[in-house]
Amino acid sequence: MQKFSALSLLRAGLTGHVGWQRQWRSPEPKPGYDVIIVGGGGHGLATAYYLASRYGVKNVAVLEKGWIGGGNTGRNTTIIRSNYLFDESAGIYEHALKLWEGLSQELNYNVMYSPRGVLMLAHNIHDVQSFKRHVHANRLNGIDNEWLSPEECKEFCPPLNVGGSMRYPILGGALQRRGGTARHDAVAWGYARAADALGVDIIENCEVTGIRRAPTGEVVGVDTTRGSINAKRIGVVAAGNTSTVMNMAGVRLPLESFPLQALVSEPVKPIFPCVVMSNTIHAYISQSDKGEMVIGAGTDVYTSYTQRGGLHIVNHTLDAICELVPAFRRLRMLRNWGGLVDVTPDRSPIVAKTPVSGLYVNCGWGTGGFKATPGSGEVFASTIAKDEPNKINAPFTIERFRDGAVIDEAAAAAVAH
Repeated sequence: MQKFSALSLLRAGLTGHVGWQRQWRSPEPKPGYDVIIVGGGGHGLATAYYLASRYGVKNVAVLEKGWIGGGNTGRNTTIIRSNYLFDESAGIYEHALKLWEGLSQELNYNVMYSPRGVLMLAHNIHDVQSFKRHVHANRLNGIDNEWLSPEECKEFCPPLNVGGSMRYPILGGALQRRGGTARHDAVAWGYARAADALGVDIIENCEVTGIRRAPTGEVVGVDTTRGSINAKRIGVVAAGNTSTVMNMAGVRLPLESFPLQALVSEPVKPIFPCVVMSNTIHAYISQSDKGEMVIGAGTDVYTSYTQRGGLHIVNHTLDAICELVPAFRRLRMLRNWGGLVDVTPDRSPIVAKTPVSGLYVNCGWGTGGFKATPGSGEVFASTIAKDEPNKINAPFTIERFRDGAVIDEAAAAAVAH
């Protein structure tokens, strides 16, 4: 793998940047692999990378029906935080956040992680009580989170409308200073490049059309649009399409898929210093390095497998943003897009073995998948390599819905779903 550094950039500049290699190979599928990962998003690529780098499993294929970074990884609003309520959630998201802090160095690829702070606003008494509970729970788990008064919110994020007339006035906020953003495309490319260098085959335009099982029940491979591929272990990480893929193996999951929309404004000079989120008004906003205001909405209210949501959802979100930050009322919106999120009944993920031998699933992240990327990939790789759950993802089983051991994080998700 070619190494990136200031010196390598200088040398390449002297030769017109003509010597750079492809970031990863485009191999033909082999007849068989030790492990197949279905889904070439951030979680799938991270799983493949950690299988090869942490556990020495290098005969791995990542199968992506489109192109790398073309699904939810390239369609989200890039927020990173770990201030979830329950111990189980705090464990997996904090594990991810710690990996984010050194990810650029590990991958030798700048993922542009920016710990600018995530401020979650409270607009009513219920919000205040709920977020203060989160603050105390996070501190007990050694996770940074602090309560700010309305005046302190204004001091931390000057563009906020704290004193003006609003339908939902700001009564305070919970701030995680280590939270922030990263560049979604760079995360996918960095993991793909690093996994490829370790021998992982990344196969794009290769849609899985079936999961083959032996007469005794265990998986033996997949059928794809590029032929059949054998494998004794298959990890499914297909986000909103997970339930469709798992049905191929006869496994039903408690998932619903919804469109989730976002949009960006025209670029302006730096003005918004952090990430601001509001569950009550279903909106969140940050400023990208290019100067665009990145705005996210709540999920649409109907189940769908489309990446196109309802216009009224983003209109509602923009109305709320204009109340929160009146200075943005004259900003023009450049583009709007949607992703497809998979949601479980308790708004927490499933990262587990399945009842089918050799079949593993990582799904149900809802709107929180991007922030968990490195942690999710690392524990899922551990589960596949060892055929048993890592202690961090052990609570996130499919069976918890049968047994009543749910991890209800709806209040911590920070958007409506």
